[in-house]
Amino acid sequence: MEKMFKTPSEITEGFVEYGKNKTNSSILKLLLLAILAGAFIAFAAEGSNTAIHTITSVGLGKALAGALFATGLMMVVITGAELFTGNTLIVVSCMEKESRWLKMLRNWTIVYVGNFIGSMLIVLFILYSGQFDFSAGLLGGFTIKVAAYKTGLTFPKAFFMGILCNWLVCMAVWMANAAKDITGKLLAIFFPIWLFITSGFEHCVANMYYIPAGILAKANPTWVAQAATLGVTPEKLAHLNWGTFVVNNLIPVTLGNIVGGSLFVGIIYWMSFMYKKNLLLLWI
Repeated sequence: MEKMFKTPSEITEGFVEYGKNKTNSSILKLLLLAILAGAFIAFAAEGSNTAIHTITSVGLGKALAGALFATGLMMVVITGAELFTGNTLIVVSCMEKESRWLKMLRNWTIVYVGNFIGSMLIVLFILYSGQFDFSAGLLGGFTIKVAAYKTGLTFPKAFFMGILCNWLVCMAVWMANAAKDITGKLLAIFFPIWLFITSGFEHCVANMYYIPAGILAKANPTWVAQAATLGVTPEKLAHLNWGTFVVNNLIPVTLGNIVGGSLFVGIIYWMSFMYKKNLLLLWI
């Protein structure tokens, strides 16, 4: 009887081919699939906000948001879309010398740009759809609150929450590749993503929705007034802008995501299951 899942060593070996395929894809293919992935994650982000914007319990709200957010990565993995955070696992193929480091960076750059485009499409569609008017504009206010919190993080906090986030996200991708059927893949994705969102960790692509949505929502006085009822002070509102988005959040979170996925998942599993020499020699 055929096994319904791959062994840990088989998963690791599979990521060598995974990396080769991704680094050899054309620019157009990568960009299109990255736009889709950015949109899928943005859908998950906006849906999570919509579900929890009237819940006063932070813990319950995050738990519900996590259950919904997992849908975003499910759509990415099952449909073969290109997500920057998951693509940090290309490092396995590079460590095995089956992919070139420069081609990995090429993939990351194209996919990162595509993810941002896809996220911004959903930001604009949601903005013009009138969804932020839900609950007398409270959803718009909640969107501003979330964005203001994220741009108020210090560099170290954002960096370490980025590490923790993508450690879990890449574990979801890793375990999904162990499954040989869609049901197994969905279950493998669901629980780590539920855990990451419930924990409040930081994901650079998700933040490409959360923060621009909040920045653009600032233009609506009703949503700003609702944000004030949620504790967003004028100082926090003024601090929410494109500059703080990039410097206070996107840069440190992206760096943390790279470390979390490539080091704590990709490289450690490569060292454990594929490195043939004495591990001590790796550092000499």
